[in-house]
Amino acid sequence: MPPRRRTPVAEGRAALEVCRSAGWSADRRTTGTAVRYTLDELATTAPGRTVEVRVPPHGAVQCIEGPVHTRGTPPNVIETDGATWLRLAVGDLTWEDAVAAALVRASGQRAHLDGLLPLHSLNLGV
Repeated sequence: MPPRRRTPVAEGRAALEVCRSAGWSADRRTTGTAVRYTLDELATTAPGRTVEVRVPPHGAVQCIEGPVHTRGTPPNVIETDGATWLRLAVGDLTWEDAVAAALVRASGQRAHLDGLLPLHSLNLGV
């Protein structure tokens, strides 16, 4: 069963386009909508509960199949800021470059998004 969407697709896509056209510096509300939308897309693309992706203060999602985490701090956590997450989601920044520049904090053996980013389901036509 696909995860429940927190953000309507049309609203999320519109917010993502605004953020991108603003050089990833849109207002907090628009950025939050775009982040939640792209996190929803990630959870749909890679369902599961092995890795937790956090983009404070906007949202978090569990994804990727494998061992299920149920209590306490997840063993596989990825955390980044909103602008970095959005750039990763659309392909304006690669996972390798983000990690190398310390824009992403990843802990745990499975805490990586290699092969999942950019989110092709966004179909931005770029």
